[in-house]
Amino acid sequence: MFIISESQRTFTSFFIFGLLNNILYVIILSAAIDLVGPSTPKAIVLLSDVLPSFLIKLFAPFFIHRIPYLSRIYCLIGFSSFGMLLLSLSPNDVIFWKILGIALASLSSGMGEVSFLQLTHYFNEVDSIGGFSSGTGGAGLFGSFFFMIMTNLLGIPVWIVLLLCSVLPVGFVVTYFKLLPLPTHEYEMVDQEDEAVALDETVLEVKTPIEFVRHTMLEIKPLVLPYMVPLTTVYISEYVINQGISPTLLFPLDDLPHWLFSSYRDIYVVYGFLYQLGVFISRSSISFGIRIKHLYLLSVLQFINVLITLCQSIYDSPFSKIWLLLVLIFYEGLLGGASYVNTYKSVSEEVPRSKREFSMGSVSISDSLGIVLAGCINWWLEVRLCNLQVSRGRDWCMKGGSI
Repeated sequence: MFIISESQRTFTSFFIFGLLNNILYVIILSAAIDLVGPSTPKAIVLLSDVLPSFLIKLFAPFFIHRIPYLSRIYCLIGFSSFGMLLLSLSPNDVIFWKILGIALASLSSGMGEVSFLQLTHYFNEVDSIGGFSSGTGGAGLFGSFFFMIMTNLLGIPVWIVLLLCSVLPVGFVVTYFKLLPLPTHEYEMVDQEDEAVALDETVLEVKTPIEFVRHTMLEIKPLVLPYMVPLTTVYISEYVINQGISPTLLFPLDDLPHWLFSSYRDIYVVYGFLYQLGVFISRSSISFGIRIKHLYLLSVLQFINVLITLCQSIYDSPFSKIWLLLVLIFYEGLLGGASYVNTYKSVSEEVPRSKREFSMGSVSISDSLGIVLAGCINWWLEVRLCNLQVSRGRDWCMKGGSI
């Protein structure tokens, strides 16, 4: 009989948590054009898929510590499953219910990221953080690949695929009870039989709501510059590239291999796959002992990528062929994933244990904030870049389905 070690169980459990927490987000973005139609701006889907997650992360430091982990998991299952049911079963001509379904799935994703990052506090950091970050990276690959296989190759209707996905969140509670080992660090139990991890006893009780808010803000303040700002800026840069610039990074189809690029839409799909591949590899890197402690360096390097891709979009330079640009997109994914995993690893190493659980959840605000800000920028940027190309006689961006 094959027996896995406690370290392997921890890594695998948090990998599944990360995979399930992010995979619905990826599938929803993959189905954007099917959900709202070609005439509706896809930014509506992006913001609906990000804003609720951002808001729950923003306010979580003020209340999340009062909710036991097992109760949070049941909330995740309820929000995400009901959201996917709304997406799959609501009429195609009623956008409101689809947006509500996306928002519920996003709410679940935001609460899940806060909760599972906080839960890593009670386990070996390399196994738990490494597993969760690798799982979230894997969600990008597995989610987009699953959706492509089910719809493009097998021809299964999108609403049936989304309906099947509503069952996936049940994996949270199965993993929590059947696979996750007992914590390696001390914690308080709400129910010994259920193994529900409760509050960190170091959370201070304050007398009034105003004092509580003030105290919480003071606890967050030391996290802003060393961890939250570099992670936010990396996410702004990479999502500006992914959703604002890369839909305009196009080349003549006649110069490209037709087995890979049969339409301009295919170019954007390949960019997305290479980005997700880079994210998955770098988010898994911590498990192999690879560490980057200079977080602002990653921000600078990612911003340089923004400048390079902007030049490519506006001036068709420095790349005359697509191949080096594909390498750049892959590299962009590597930087983004490295920023994510190394930020949380730094928090686990540098923040005192008594404040670590709170800090892990608070820093998770950063990536969603970056995506929201990038979404606002892209609402204008993608159209502007496309119009500049059309004015030069290159109307390919109008044929790729992204405008």
